[in-house]
Amino acid sequence: MPADFPPVDAPQLALRVLMMPRDTNHQGTIFGGIILAHIDQAGYIEARRHGLHRWVTASVDRVDFKAPVEVGEVVEFRCRTIRLGRSSVTVQVVVDAQRLDGTWVRVTEAQLALVSVDATGHSIPFREPPAGDPA
Repeated sequence: MPADFPPVDAPQLALRVLMMPRDTNHQGTIFGGIILAHIDQAGYIEARRHGLHRWVTASVDRVDFKAPVEVGEVVEFRCRTIRLGRSSVTVQVVVDAQRLDGTWVRVTEAQLALVSVDATGHSIPFREPPAGDPA
């Protein structure tokens, strides 16, 4: 497994969420599944920038949880497209939490692939790849 994700030069804010008590696990921190659900939503928002049609998550290639998130913290999900295919996009999501003292910390990073689909769920092209690009 690579040590780090590719650098994030200019991620765009996709989602900002206040973490609530209902989002906690048995240890009192925010449940990882809650963060994953928001990552999926943020990835969709990034994919939608490439076309206003249906997008489905095809895979979550990697998620690195780096630090816990606490109740009352504001969590930001910033995205950038790192690969464009003919009918898919690969999105990097970086997740930062604003601690209750106002400081920010990177808590999670993820990479996922989303596919453009028609009403029946079959993949559809949303762009023509550049000449010589096999994608």
